[in-house]
Amino acid sequence: MNGRIAVQKTIGSQCATAHGAALNRFAGCALSLALLLCAIVLFALAHPNFFNARGFPVLAYIAYVPVFLLARKAPWKFVWLFGLAFGFGAYSFYAYWLSTFHPMGLIVIAGLFALEFALVFPALKAASVLFPRKGWLVQWLVWLAYEYLKTTGFTGFHYGIAAYTHWRWTRLIQIADITGIWGLNALIVFTSAWFSQTLVDARRMYGSSAACALSFTTVCRSLCDAARLHRVSAAVWFVCFCGVLAYGFIAPVDYSQSPTVKAALIQPNSDPWLGGIPAIRKDLDTLISLTERARAEHGGVELVVWPETAFVPRITMHYQRRNDRDRYELVEKLLTYIDGARADFVLGNGHAEQGYTREGKLDMLDYNSALLFSPKKNVFPPEPVVYKKTHLVPFTEYFPFEKRFPALYEKLLNGDTHMWEPGKEPVVFGAAGIRFGTPICFEDTFGYIARRFVQNGAQAIVNLSNDAWSKSVSCQYQHLSMAVFRSVENRVPTARSTASGQTAFIDPNGKIIAMAEPFVETYLVVDIPKRENAPGTRYTTWGDWFGAVSVFAALAALAAGIASRWVCAMRKKRI
Repeated sequence: MNGRIAVQKTIGSQCATAHGAALNRFAGCALSLALLLCAIVLFALAHPNFFNARGFPVLAYIAYVPVFLLARKAPWKFVWLFGLAFGFGAYSFYAYWLSTFHPMGLIVIAGLFALEFALVFPALKAASVLFPRKGWLVQWLVWLAYEYLKTTGFTGFHYGIAAYTHWRWTRLIQIADITGIWGLNALIVFTSAWFSQTLVDARRMYGSSAACALSFTTVCRSLCDAARLHRVSAAVWFVCFCGVLAYGFIAPVDYSQSPTVKAALIQPNSDPWLGGIPAIRKDLDTLISLTERARAEHGGVELVVWPETAFVPRITMHYQRRNDRDRYELVEKLLTYIDGARADFVLGNGHAEQGYTREGKLDMLDYNSALLFSPKKNVFPPEPVVYKKTHLVPFTEYFPFEKRFPALYEKLLNGDTHMWEPGKEPVVFGAAGIRFGTPICFEDTFGYIARRFVQNGAQAIVNLSNDAWSKSVSCQYQHLSMAVFRSVENRVPTARSTASGQTAFIDPNGKIIAMAEPFVETYLVVDIPKRENAPGTRYTTWGDWFGAVSVFAALAALAAGIASRWVCAMRKKRI
């Protein structure tokens, strides 16, 4: 009888243990999924989003806490899956507007970042494993390194970097003239790494088994005790933050005495992707009408800027060949108007030139271009100064792997894309007494492109963009948030003329002086300062040095951790 009772107790104990283990596994899965969801939502909400077109920048300071915790918590065999899910979910939520850009746009970009994070999450976990006490610092370095590397190469993409959430916080972004966006990025991401380690230490100090029974007071006490363990690093961060803020008060340049050029930035609220002669004629009439209004209501306009591909027919080709009567007549109408105006014109246009393709064939090459026309000088015949877009949008404007991936290339072509040839030179225009570079749309998201223009003598940045296809205000604000930093990095003003928004003027200190209402036919007339003999900045000279240092530091830290583990393993074998 006693034996039977003992057996029953043993079985009951085993069942209870199994039941407890199952509950623990369920709780662990639920926590992981909650962290994943929080990571996706916080990442998207910190930036301009469809809930708030200007974003919630304060969330950037905690946005990566669930990322670092999830990478630390997930088992090795599943950590890459969480990275895959985070990458796809975060960029689907953040860049939802890509679905209107191209049938495959959102899938390709979200899928690309899913693959990248499938590699990043194991690196984050390795940092926590190799460095049990200081792994959070290495996680911080790994994240900084990744965000820099993701902006390089064919698939380079600046969207989603933490620093860009601060585009309205003018005092904090001044540090960009030394470190580019990467110094501010390090300052922001550090807090997420710090808070994640504080939470881990708080749980470790009081034990996970009693977590459910902790009172609010006990939880607060545990967090405070854990935070004291990292008070030195918190103090260092606070000093750096105050230093960056103080620099924001002394760094801005005074351009109030600089001579200016009056420019009209035209926003036709049209989508140049909509083809056909009637649509092109309507867009041209709108552009001319808005330009005339701007000139009539604001005397002395010296420079007129029309957005990317504002005029679709290739001006020089159709003027020379005249084999398409309708398009030739539209080209002639445009040139006649420009030649009779008393202002220089910069406009976006597809430009065709004869040259050799990548296969070595002689053919007409298409370039996404900005053209400069000066009345009575280079209009009849059209001999504009041309800048050809050098950094094309991957997959939708440029895909150099058509031979390796012919099926994908065919799908891209069938998705209403237009593949262009990349330009090679950062041509600087000179008009209305000012020298300026003209990054086209996507290009003003890259610091190195504006930097090359300034190194070649540009006194201002004049950006021509078209985000009308997105039908999204948050998309246009995401783009604007990056353009702001190009001014600060090189201390030059930026004038943006866009198809539907955000048409704006940004001063050399990153302050938005004027901005047009999105998705309306309108214009801005602004005074662009000419900073004569501007000395440039440390960023103009050094470029993205801080990002490169982050990559080196992350690789060195991981290599040191692996080497240390290997040495310890070898010593144990000898013993």
